[in-house]
Amino acid sequence: MTYKVYHCKGNPDYLLLFDFDETYYPHELQNWQLQALYELEEYLERIAQKKNIRIGWVTGSSLEEIEKKMKAAKMTYYPHFIASNLGTELWEINQQGEFSQNQEWVEGIKRSGFNHRVVEELINELKQVYGIQLKARTQFGQKQFKMNYYYFIEDSARVKYDLPIIKQLAQNSGMSININRCNPLAGDPANAFDVNFIPLNTGKRAVADFVMKRFKISVANTFAFGDSGNDIEMLKAVEHGYLLNNATEEAKQLHNRITPEPYAKGIKNVCMLHF
Repeated sequence: MTYKVYHCKGNPDYLLLFDFDETYYPHELQNWQLQALYELEEYLERIAQKKNIRIGWVTGSSLEEIEKKMKAAKMTYYPHFIASNLGTELWEINQQGEFSQNQEWVEGIKRSGFNHRVVEELINELKQVYGIQLKARTQFGQKQFKMNYYYFIEDSARVKYDLPIIKQLAQNSGMSININRCNPLAGDPANAFDVNFIPLNTGKRAVADFVMKRFKISVANTFAFGDSGNDIEMLKAVEHGYLLNNATEEAKQLHNRITPEPYAKGIKNVCMLHF
């Protein structure tokens, strides 16, 4: 299927950053959600042209997963860039719909020294030394620069003990880590945490900082939207960071700027107030 790309001209005056799953894209695909999404797409196309806005998706999903979801929802538009696999890839999309990786981002990741062997050694140390077991997310496979695991909550008293250990070992090994409560609506299991090992200087906040610098856009002219714990740092990196009304309870405990409506309705509501 051929998708359009939101209008753009020259250097933008504003940035709009969206998490994808359960923010821009609703997994349940209910009729009202899809209608709101289609209305949002047309609205974003209008304001991208009138206000000179650059639009990006910053997501844990891969490009392959995004394509399947766009097809399922019968979406119309690509954004101007996609930071996929938790910002371990940064794809720029031209007006012809052609993808290319940002080479400055690629070189930074290469210099990080991230590799699977170090992660696998860390996983083994967690199990053998600390009795902490992480289960690989085999349904998505492991990516070159992102390794995905679940931490299942077997004893709630241990969570506050285990998670800081995982974070500290990742830091000691020269990696970044993303840990947040799973969202069953997005296809994750209940009663578990997502644990993702990624290179240093990647992740959603790093992407936000990079694109603001790349396009010379201030935090005051940057907007970000998300729904879960792994979006919080990105939301805090900009002046206009919003959780959607359908966000997880974990996220709502960490960030208090919340849209009055869920999904695309919440996004459009905020954008109409500002633009």
